[in-house]
Amino acid sequence: MGSELDFHLLVAALRTDRADVESYHRVLSDTLGSALPAGMVEVDRRRTFADRVAGRDGQAVAVRVRTPDRVLVLSTGKHGGVAAEIHQVVRGVVISRKEAAVDDWLAALAQELTALASKDARARDALSRLLGG
Repeated sequence: MGSELDFHLLVAALRTDRADVESYHRVLSDTLGSALPAGMVEVDRRRTFADRVAGRDGQAVAVRVRTPDRVLVLSTGKHGGVAAEIHQVVRGVVISRKEAAVDDWLAALAQELTALASKDARARDALSRLLGG
């Protein structure tokens, strides 16, 4: 990983056919979640009464990816679809919040994951699986 081509492949893989927070949650949690450091991927869920009775987790309404310098948030938009935010973090404190296009959010996520993969073999393996390698 780490090359410009890998970066673009990662963005393309994450961008493919993802129109709601639930689909991003599946990719981030199932494919990457187990290989990334604990607590890096968090999911907020909305559970209905029927979900509770049936023992289901409910629907994902927000996905948060925490890195040392940023928190990347995808949430269900007010009128459907996906809303993206990038929070800048300094010493654990969010100093700015910026709305972003989903493509910009994906590019920021790919940068963070590529940087992590250059330092961590488990993250590198998870990214290889995501890219089909």
